[in-house]
Amino acid sequence: MDNDQIRAAGRVAGKMARNAGKEWMPAVRNSGTFVKHVVPAAVKPLHSLWHELLGFLFLMFASIAGFRMWKEAGKMSPVKFAMIGIFVVVMAGYGLSSILKARRISRKP
Repeated sequence: MDNDQIRAAGRVAGKMARNAGKEWMPAVRNSGTFVKHVVPAAVKPLHSLWHELLGFLFLMFASIAGFRMWKEAGKMSPVKFAMIGIFVVVMAGYGLSSILKARRISRKP
């Protein structure tokens, strides 16, 4: 192939690429509209689910520690008992607040 044939092939390829780009433009505009409508509707349940899972996790930590505190109450030193008690209160508080926040998110209009 000589240089003229290579240039001609390059021009043809460039025209084809520009035409293909023009054909895709309506699809790109429509996909933007699709994303604007669908993403907010999908994010809200995921946000609520995230807070529900975190609340469940924190409540499980609190219940496991509370069960251990109840089971071994006589064997623990007062300092350890107080530390586990504080841990249980903090984890239960975070768990309940996270679940309540998930309810607020799911009820927003």
